[in-house]
Amino acid sequence: MTIVLGTPGLAAADEATGAKDTTYYISLGDSLASGYQPDVDKDTDVAYTDQLYAQLKQRTPGLKHIRLGCTAETTESLIKGGKCDYPHAKSQLDAALQAMAQHHGKVAYVTLSVGADDILLNCVTPARTLDGACLNSKSQTMAQNLAQIAGALRKAGTGNTQFVGSTYHNPFLAAWLQGAAGQQAAKESAPLVAAANTGIAQVYKSTGFKVADVAGAFSSNDFTTLVNVPGAGEVPANVAKICQLTWACTKQDPHPNAEGHKVIAGAFAAQLAQVDAPGESPSPTPTPSASATPEPGASTGSGTGAGANQPTTNGDLADTGASSSTPVLAGAGLAVAAAGTAAVYFARRRRTSEQR
Repeated sequence: MTIVLGTPGLAAADEATGAKDTTYYISLGDSLASGYQPDVDKDTDVAYTDQLYAQLKQRTPGLKHIRLGCTAETTESLIKGGKCDYPHAKSQLDAALQAMAQHHGKVAYVTLSVGADDILLNCVTPARTLDGACLNSKSQTMAQNLAQIAGALRKAGTGNTQFVGSTYHNPFLAAWLQGAAGQQAAKESAPLVAAANTGIAQVYKSTGFKVADVAGAFSSNDFTTLVNVPGAGEVPANVAKICQLTWACTKQDPHPNAEGHKVIAGAFAAQLAQVDAPGESPSPTPTPSASATPEPGASTGSGTGAGANQPTTNGDLADTGASSSTPVLAGAGLAVAAAGTAAVYFARRRRTSEQR
């Protein structure tokens, strides 16, 4: 897959006209950043990155979006390349660093969502079981890679650049709709996914990123509040939201739908609204709320990704600036969470297959 970074000559035109007010938003990541939708089986412009860009542009009129997200991207491929092709760059990270060098001092925002595919795309055997040795190795490597990515981006920015990475929602909550066994599996998945998100957040914070609380925006741990869902009866609020905001309950696919991407955009916007200043207590932008009752046939949109400006500066990856003592607890937490969530997922898949 080739990522088209923008209209040819757009960046040159900005410089030629002396567009002093032009600033940039660079978005990186996996299918969350690229807006993949399973109903059309392609990346779309409902991505949280596109929705966030629309919000940011309202307060920053000269803002342009450099959209780099790549479906199925792992932390390793984001560094080394191999999933998507970028003009004049060997990887997504390389493309981002080139853009930051070309527009040095004018990059206002950088967002990142990556990590989930490291486990799901690498550690599943043909028998649909989890390879324990792979899990232990990949979870540690994922934490190290994430620190390298975030550190490199942070070092390439300036004091005017805001950096935000995200946690993940819990699609395994959809198992709740499959009876008593599914409800137990959904409950058991919550602390495991929470452990993974704690690890991810720890890495981001250690490299100077703010953290968009996507898990919180999806009410991932709220089993207490009950919501009446048509066709399912009363279910916990977190289950209702995972059904409303993702494809997990309808297509057994974990990707957020258009409404889910809107909520994710809100979680990022809340962090980007905060201003770090001595003695100042910022008031975050409220996360867009969504009705807890799923709406059948919710619009998901379709189309191609938003355009951006093509980086032209060539070069190798910059020094990351990340500490060599990458949080070990992050890798351990991710390993535990991945093992648990994978077990829930594959158990659910086996039950579904047996019912067919």
